[in-house]
Amino acid sequence: MFGGMGNMGNMAGMMKKVQKLQTEMKKMQEELKVKTVDVSTGGGAVKIVMNGDKQVVALTIDPAVVDPEDVEMLQDIISAAINEAIKKVDDMMASEMGKITGGLGLPPGMM
Repeated sequence: MFGGMGNMGNMAGMMKKVQKLQTEMKKMQEELKVKTVDVSTGGGAVKIVMNGDKQVVALTIDPAVVDPEDVEMLQDIISAAINEAIKKVDDMMASEMGKITGGLGLPPGMM
């Protein structure tokens, strides 16, 4: 009626592939947590190192940009650095995910 046992075999094979993919993705996510991205903004005035878990592990601010009369500029530079670092982490993760899921033709966000 529904193609007999052939479909069940295909389903089992697909489930094995999905389980393998999930295992690979967990491993990749653990590896990415320890990888870092470096970002510099304001002509090098602010430098941020962020890990794959989106945690800032280092922040360096050039004392020359610390102007009590213009705190807003410093806030803008730091915000830009954090946002750029998050984008770099997202890009790094997307790139690594693509290596794992590339052959499956899954739509983005499926896993």
